[in-house]
Amino acid sequence: MTTNEDRVRPNETAVPLLHCVSPEATLAFWRALGFEVTYEQIKPYVYLALHFSGFDLHYGHAPVGVDPSAEATGGCLVMVDAVAPYHAVFTEAMRRTYGKVLVREQPRMTRYRAGASRFSIVDPSGNTIIFIQRDEPADLEYGGSTALSGLARVLDNARILREFKMDDRAAFRALNSGLRRHGDDAPTVEQALALAGLIELSVALGEPERTPDWGSRLRELPLTAEERKRVRDAVADPAVLEPWLPDGS
Repeated sequence: MTTNEDRVRPNETAVPLLHCVSPEATLAFWRALGFEVTYEQIKPYVYLALHFSGFDLHYGHAPVGVDPSAEATGGCLVMVDAVAPYHAVFTEAMRRTYGKVLVREQPRMTRYRAGASRFSIVDPSGNTIIFIQRDEPADLEYGGSTALSGLARVLDNARILREFKMDDRAAFRALNSGLRRHGDDAPTVEQALALAGLIELSVALGEPERTPDWGSRLRELPLTAEERKRVRDAVADPAVLEPWLPDGS
């Protein structure tokens, strides 16, 4: 008896077909990031094909009424051996073209924290392309790992909200309330990690009003050189901590 395994060879290639609201903006953005346009058609209907490294993104016309700002258009996963090199390449490309890394509004790229296993790019049409490390743990617990408690669990939950759900606002709320509830009883380095996260998130959200307050609290914490390094490594851009986390003995 012939089976599917006998007839179908495991050499498939799946190419995502994403909705495109603005062909011009889509082409300009991906070209800026170093993608090659392998096919470009605007009329009589939209079809775009782009290539980078070993994968492709294809775009077709978006249905009437699609709202890119809702960021529910579509998306795809790009599985890679290591995500850091991709983020570094796209960061350099954005700085060359735009003079900065796009981290707010659309298009944008999520920040990358050392050791993270994924990051995302939201394109001009509201599609989300997620780069994921192949050996990423499959047992993530939303709400924080049950193996942790107190502020350590809050920190883990905030990490997941930022890196996996791309919800900076929810991560901000979790850290803010968690620090109030558990801060007094938490180890000093955990307090510092929470304050560093709040500083970074307040800047990312465009609400830096409380940054000096959190920064002053961070500066007063007695941290070892190793702990200061751990706190710097916990944020995507250590420069935001420089006024509050000076080098010391």
